[in-house]
Amino acid sequence: MGDSNQTSISPGRFFLLGLSNVLYLQVICFIMFLMMYVTTLSGNILLILVVKINSKLQTPMYFFLSNLSVIDISFSSNIVPIILINTLSEDRSISLLGCAVQMYFHMGLGGTECVLLAIMAYDRFVAICRPLHYQTIISKRICACLASISWTVGLGNSLIHTLLTFQLPFCKFHVNHFFCEMPPFFQLSCKDTHTNEIVMQVAGQIVIMFAFLLTLVSYVHIIFTIFKIRSSQGRQKAFSTCTSHLTVVSVYYGTIMFMYLKPRSTYSPEIGKIVSILYTVVTPMLNPVIYSMRNKDVKDTIKIKLFRQ
Repeated sequence: MGDSNQTSISPGRFFLLGLSNVLYLQVICFIMFLMMYVTTLSGNILLILVVKINSKLQTPMYFFLSNLSVIDISFSSNIVPIILINTLSEDRSISLLGCAVQMYFHMGLGGTECVLLAIMAYDRFVAICRPLHYQTIISKRICACLASISWTVGLGNSLIHTLLTFQLPFCKFHVNHFFCEMPPFFQLSCKDTHTNEIVMQVAGQIVIMFAFLLTLVSYVHIIFTIFKIRSSQGRQKAFSTCTSHLTVVSVYYGTIMFMYLKPRSTYSPEIGKIVSILYTVVTPMLNPVIYSMRNKDVKDTIKIKLFRQ
């Protein structure tokens, strides 16, 4: 539907169409997103606290997991409150600056998580496949450098894309999405967005594909090492952990690739919304559970130090 037939908005503002205009679906969406957001905040904040109070968990793996928790809290907080507010409010408009800031942090945090997941996979590879050299290869200084690289790559890449996107002239201001994301914005421009799409594809292939391949190679080596474990119980436990990690990583990388590496001609707004929900809302909720809460040391710390009588 053209902009002329939709809600009128002030100049310099965008109108987010959201997920649905049907009342009972809005109520379901509000409850669902609120529950997932509370779960995300609770799980990730709990993990950060557990790592802070238990000296046994102050290792490279949990240093990276704490970084991941900070990203997931920020990632969800950048998107979900807007969804909740817009579900209850008739005014779903957002300012140009507000939209640019949201897009910047969304892509920046998403890109940082892509790189950090690859670093975490490499950390596990060294721990399992090169245990005797682990302390040397993954030192505190190296940990800090790797974490800094992930944040620099993610936020730097996002800055380029956000500046290029908001230099476009816009003829439409109704965004068929529930937050400010780059692919839907290309459909609003009066100008050909071919250059922007090429930059997005090239950057996506460098950052996303490199991170995904590093993650994949690390886990392939890990799985081959697991095969050498003599204990069947040990093999089963290791496979269970690797499978859960690979599932979350595959969902995250798969949805990111779907959104940012597909040609614009094949982009579907409705499918795009579903895919965006998976990596902006669902994955941040699952990460602390999959990566940490099944760990015995984490569970013992929660029981003994946080909930002791």
